[in-house]
Amino acid sequence: MSKAIHSELRLAQRMSRLGTETAFEVLAKARALEAKGRDIIHLEIGEPDFDTPANIVDAAVDALHRGFTHYGPSAGLPDLRKAIADEAGAFRHTKISPDEVVVVPGGKPIIFFTMLALIDEGDEVIYPNPGFPIYESMIEFLGGKAVPIKLREEMDFRLSTSELKGLITERTKLIILNSPQNPTGGVMTKQDIEEMAEILEGRDIMVLSDEIYSRLIFEGDHHSLFSYDNLRDRIILLDGFSKTYAMTGWRMGYGIMRTDLAQHIARLMTNSNSCTASFTQMAGIEAICGPQASVEAMSLEFRKRRDFFAERINRIKGFSCRVPKGAFYMFPNITDTGWKSKPLADALLDQAGVAVLSGTAFGAYGEGYLRFSIANSLENIRKALDRVEEWVAKNV
Repeated sequence: MSKAIHSELRLAQRMSRLGTETAFEVLAKARALEAKGRDIIHLEIGEPDFDTPANIVDAAVDALHRGFTHYGPSAGLPDLRKAIADEAGAFRHTKISPDEVVVVPGGKPIIFFTMLALIDEGDEVIYPNPGFPIYESMIEFLGGKAVPIKLREEMDFRLSTSELKGLITERTKLIILNSPQNPTGGVMTKQDIEEMAEILEGRDIMVLSDEIYSRLIFEGDHHSLFSYDNLRDRIILLDGFSKTYAMTGWRMGYGIMRTDLAQHIARLMTNSNSCTASFTQMAGIEAICGPQASVEAMSLEFRKRRDFFAERINRIKGFSCRVPKGAFYMFPNITDTGWKSKPLADALLDQAGVAVLSGTAFGAYGEGYLRFSIANSLENIRKALDRVEEWVAKNV
């Protein structure tokens, strides 16, 4: 028998700059505890706890039987791109061409491909912090300079446009916006968007507008820079099916952008994934064009859970929580517990059986907070908060 040769793994230096998404690490740890017989309540992972609507599943099954099992165009099937263009345009009160749409396997490729296409080493990217961790990870992976803009609790975690203006330099290449926002549930107002439009006027800066939670707003309307026709050539819109239609495992998102950039993003798809699975795209057409009652019902249920969680968590010693206006996350301040975010999140999992995320999983400005996903049943949320309250009574 030949002896195995163990040589040093010589990774590219950029791999040392690659971050992660802590939610999946905590999920794995929680699953390991469950395998040992522990009862764990999952409030860590950011995916709807609802099943994909039956009409969407049926459309996928039908597509499989009809032979949609082969390669498709890298930018996506023409019929789906048209459906996306029509729906996204109507929702944002503008006209969109299918040539501006690129369909990708999930929302993250739009983040990655946008930066691959636009960011050179040393270019500055302004991004929200606390925010979705993949933003910072990709900026640093590509050698860009990550410039965080702090989301402040006193502003309901909306970014300050005046602060953002002060962060812009001659090296600023891209600004990332996220509304409704992960992890805080913050929502940009119409005035915020108007002020952003004024800031961008006359500046050669691109904006990645992550609107993946755009259909999950509990108060008011969704406002988007993409509605400003004079800015359209500088806005990349990110949206998808995962959150709106409970299709996280289907891996299907899309970007909408100027046609010349769309061609380059499609070329990145050709070089990486070839194309998004054809039968899932047929299901996507049904999701957009079919009944929307499931979306409305899910949003109403998330609002009910939000209201319950906010009222209950604010009665627990050391916790204070703003009521978010969108998405399905709660981001309570835990400063008065006397605990740092990561040790508290670890203790709640290990000792109370409640899986949550440290605010620092979303950047340095997340210290002093925890993120709870309310994508679980009201019964389990109540049970989780009972456990948190009991643990706090003994340890705070």
